[in-house]
Amino acid sequence: VLTAVGAVLIMVLVPQMPGVTFGPADEVGTAVFALGVLWLLWRQGAVRAVPGEQGLTVRNFIYTRSVEWAEIVGVTFGAGSPWVQLDLSDGDTLAVMAIQRADGARAVEESRRLATLVALHEPQP
Repeated sequence: VLTAVGAVLIMVLVPQMPGVTFGPADEVGTAVFALGVLWLLWRQGAVRAVPGEQGLTVRNFIYTRSVEWAEIVGVTFGAGSPWVQLDLSDGDTLAVMAIQRADGARAVEESRRLATLVALHEPQP
């Protein structure tokens, strides 16, 4: 909301300033920039990890990936990691940006909860 209001204020107030020329190209550029910022903020706000019966759906900033519980062999949240990492059975890792170090104790609690979910869904021998 603040980004949109700021862009509108720029397009309305700047042309009224003495000695400033603010033409149609400037208005389009301001609008495109504001839309880009809004899109980036929306993508960051849409980051999540959603557990389900079959597995975990991880929506990161750029992509969404679903993994079955059996594919997840470990959950790590190392001291230097900005977010939780899933260790996958194919040797790959998957970042879970929804659980970020910046969230402090809540992030640690959520990483433990995710590790518990993974343990509960381990295949039984």
